[in-house]
Amino acid sequence: MMASWAAEGFTEIDKLRAELLNGVEVVTDRQRGQEEISHREILARIENIILGIVTSLSKEEAPFLALPNRSSWANVSFHSAVGLQMTSGSSVSTIRSDCPSSVTKFAQILKILSVIYKLVQSNSYATKRDIYYNNTQLFVSQTTVDSIVDDISCMLKVPRRSLHVLATSKGLIAGDLRYMEEDGTRIDCHSSSAAVAVSSNIAGIRNIVSSAKFVLIVEKDATFQRLLDDDFCTKLRPCIIITGKGVPDVNSRLMVRKLWDTLHIPTFALVDADPHGIEIMCIYKYGSVAMSFEAHSLTVPSVMWLGLLPSDLQRLQVPEDALIPLTERDESKLSSLLKRPYLSSQPDWQREMELMQQTKVKAEIQSLATIAPDFLTSIYLPNKLRYGGWI
Repeated sequence: MMASWAAEGFTEIDKLRAELLNGVEVVTDRQRGQEEISHREILARIENIILGIVTSLSKEEAPFLALPNRSSWANVSFHSAVGLQMTSGSSVSTIRSDCPSSVTKFAQILKILSVIYKLVQSNSYATKRDIYYNNTQLFVSQTTVDSIVDDISCMLKVPRRSLHVLATSKGLIAGDLRYMEEDGTRIDCHSSSAAVAVSSNIAGIRNIVSSAKFVLIVEKDATFQRLLDDDFCTKLRPCIIITGKGVPDVNSRLMVRKLWDTLHIPTFALVDADPHGIEIMCIYKYGSVAMSFEAHSLTVPSVMWLGLLPSDLQRLQVPEDALIPLTERDESKLSSLLKRPYLSSQPDWQREMELMQQTKVKAEIQSLATIAPDFLTSIYLPNKLRYGGWI
């Protein structure tokens, strides 16, 4: 039965793809390459910052750095084709060299700027972890380095990948996908039962080959592993599944975007029916405030919500003991999500979230196992994909 489904069950997905392709502006690799900022331009932008500091010192003034504020919704506008995008006139935070509360951050930014300058100049790469261990006393924690690299990327208006600083990926990918890494390593995502770690250098990936009909983003690693164990990619082939193991790292988001740009196939999200899962799905689809300066390469506005829908809980009569009452924090998160600028363009999503507000319950994807152990992979997902059960 599953084999015949695979042969004929993609009609609704094919219709969705045709709709999505209507609104797609195809960007060739050559055009995308032209958008990349040259090494010379990046070096010039760093030199301008240093020149500003030297000029201040020559005038016996305390140097300062102006960083765009990456945590304020006031600095972000919503565009349906891009997602959350930082506005050009965004407010800034001033990092002063003569202020006790910011002098350490001032020194940390200058140190990382000097590392980036050398990397770009020598056309070599380092990981954020390398930078942290380069001077642990100055940086104190890895998260400090992570945040400052993003601050510098935003300040220079340069995509993070162009700074030659790589982040270790936490995401996993499997399914009908083959590609080549920048160093020439060939990756085959369906050659083994284990998943492949998402690349640390998505920009360097080339020669992508896939017959996949869709990409499935899976919120949690446990669900992803369950799909692998149940041989989901073989039974419902051809498809690609990817997880960022919760809130996705930048590489997982870049990979989902790369697959969309290259393959132009529908992208679905499978998340828990709770406010946290919905927010994670929104990050893939619309982006985050903190990374809104790089929205063009991180968001996939065509992402569809496949499940677990709050209405599925009623429709499938998921047992009550598998449902979890919403906490105060959940209710607060849900209210805040409903006020997000992108929700007004998603009435179906709004309805599902309002249903969650009314019923005051949430559920994990694993709750489907209370109906039958293999319900998720044998019945729920095949039927959702066959009959267009996404929103």
